[in-house]
Amino acid sequence: NHPGNSQAKGPYILTLERELFSPKEQISQAPRQRGHRRVNMEIKKTSLNKLHQNNQAKFVEFAGYEMPIQYSKGIIEEHKFTRSHSGIFDVSHMGQLFIYGDESLTEELEKIFPLDLKNLQQNCSKYSFLMNEDAGIYDDLIITKIEEGYLIILNAACKEKDFEILSNLLGKRFKMNLDNNRSLIAIQGPKSVEILNSIINGVDQLNFMTGNWFDSDNQKLFVTRSGYTGEDGFEISISNDKAEKFVENLIEKGAQLIGLGARDTLRLEAGLCLYGHELDINKTPVEANLRWAISKSRLLNGGFIGSKKIMNQMQDGASQIRVGIKPEGRLIAREKTKIFNDTDKQIGEITSGTFGPSVNGPIAMGYVDKEFSKVDTKILLEVRGKKHPANVCALPFYKKNYVKGVN
Repeated sequence: NHPGNSQAKGPYILTLERELFSPKEQISQAPRQRGHRRVNMEIKKTSLNKLHQNNQAKFVEFAGYEMPIQYSKGIIEEHKFTRSHSGIFDVSHMGQLFIYGDESLTEELEKIFPLDLKNLQQNCSKYSFLMNEDAGIYDDLIITKIEEGYLIILNAACKEKDFEILSNLLGKRFKMNLDNNRSLIAIQGPKSVEILNSIINGVDQLNFMTGNWFDSDNQKLFVTRSGYTGEDGFEISISNDKAEKFVENLIEKGAQLIGLGARDTLRLEAGLCLYGHELDINKTPVEANLRWAISKSRLLNGGFIGSKKIMNQMQDGASQIRVGIKPEGRLIAREKTKIFNDTDKQIGEITSGTFGPSVNGPIAMGYVDKEFSKVDTKILLEVRGKKHPANVCALPFYKKNYVKGVN
């Protein structure tokens, strides 16, 4: 922090930034995704690494990459700036998988994903999952129908394994490219549309969860109106050699770099899942309270990997459900915190917990036995050997501000 910033923030906020937003606790979920252990792997860097260094980033290892967790102003200020103005996120560690093909590709992908891809319009995106036969989630992802086929955005720690799984399922019938030559930049917050449109004319005409190719600075960029903060925003796929100049341009227009720490607090306030925390191979979309992401027509007819388990759970209910949780007082309940009922029976576990700067209080998500999943159910959280009161609450904690009706 800058000298003088510390006094302004006060001891409570400083403690938050030092301890409650601990990189190891909050961010470093990558090594345990799917139970893999990395041995002596060289840490990778994104094309913006030098720019992060020049902007006094503090780094953390995430999914095998050296990534900025915060910059000099700290996580809380970065979080608030994104909500009020416009934040830039380097998400180039994520996988950009292009799969090329015609209607036969759509048919094959419908056997894998629980989506009605036949009726998905070109340049429209959907949130979905790659699952096993038991509906356990290998990864959650965004799939966009493009002219040549599909673009799928994959989580960083899962992308290589996802590529392997999809290659085995699709065989060699379709060209697949996990493109490491492109960076992925997110710009999020209410001023993002104005800033980005001044550089890439026409992005203001995109609706939420749609995208298109745009020409800028003699190159083609793929831009979607989407994000992971609960704010209006965009994700820009750009060639590595142009990424730094592009981000410098965004900064000149008033946007600021934001690290993974604030990305985590923003997504948690918006009630969004993080793979390795809320989602993993032992959780299904029904248990994760994500049944809205499964196309209605596919629920009726099935025919996708994991459909039998999904349909059974939709009919009979899941034994545990993901819920929002608000601890009473100022207590922060971290991941792995045990959840109890009033008769001292363990009924679940916290998967993510933090202080929510925009709601000015502690927030958490976790899984509880379904009979305790109703909003306003009183529960107890065991922190450092003591049980503290909390309540099950509706998600999101912070109202989402997506733009849906541009045209």
